[in-house]
Amino acid sequence: MTRTVSLGMYDPGSGSVDRLWADLRVRLLAAGFNDLPEGLDAGQGLEAAWLDENLLLAQTCGYPLRRLLDGKVRYVGTPVYAVEGTEGPNYRSALVVRADDSAERLEDLRGRRAAYNAVHSQSGYNTFREAVSAYAENGRFFSETFATGSHVASLLSVIDGRADIAAIDPVTLQIQPKDVRDAIKVIGWTAAAPGLPFITVLTTSDSDLVKLQAALADFFGGAARKDHPEFHFAGFEVLPDEAYDTILAMEQRAIDRSYPRLA
Repeated sequence: MTRTVSLGMYDPGSGSVDRLWADLRVRLLAAGFNDLPEGLDAGQGLEAAWLDENLLLAQTCGYPLRRLLDGKVRYVGTPVYAVEGTEGPNYRSALVVRADDSAERLEDLRGRRAAYNAVHSQSGYNTFREAVSAYAENGRFFSETFATGSHVASLLSVIDGRADIAAIDPVTLQIQPKDVRDAIKVIGWTAAAPGLPFITVLTTSDSDLVKLQAALADFFGGAARKDHPEFHFAGFEVLPDEAYDTILAMEQRAIDRSYPRLA
């Protein structure tokens, strides 16, 4: 049966993800992995792919890794990106407002409107909530918060004035068209956490996991950096099991400050 692969967390457009998969597929075949799809199924939802019993490889987010997928998948490793806001396998979210907004610090946004991509997002919600929790009063800071469905939609909601601020993943921000980046300004960065991990099905054997990690380390540390510069790859690391507990600690800090939700 054909294995499931999902690489849709970052998409610079113009067929970049398909070309990335075509090159990675060659390397996985050489490593001994068979029944690989010729192309990626863009219609399959992320959560469906993450929990697919035939999953070979998918990229997820650190928050669902700990909250939704814990005990249901195996962690493979974490790609490293070279953009502002990243340091090794860790990343921070950019706090963005419109380019002409007078706000210069997060504190200046009290009583205004915030957009976020989804409540299960580390970069767009969990780390944003933790940052805001330091300034919230009686569980509130903003006049309104709303979900947009994606980082790109959050950016556009800030640009068109429906929101005043959003927390944006730094890789997503870097791969946006110049006119989008020119329309916003970064007023700060959230705390750091491990980046978006790769996962595989829980039944993957130890030996296959090691082969998969070796193939990805070779690819993201070499060919992907040179042949797919639009993704800004800079390597691949296998982090300790407890590394992603940082994300749960962020959530707990917000709760301890009586700020359990972005509000």
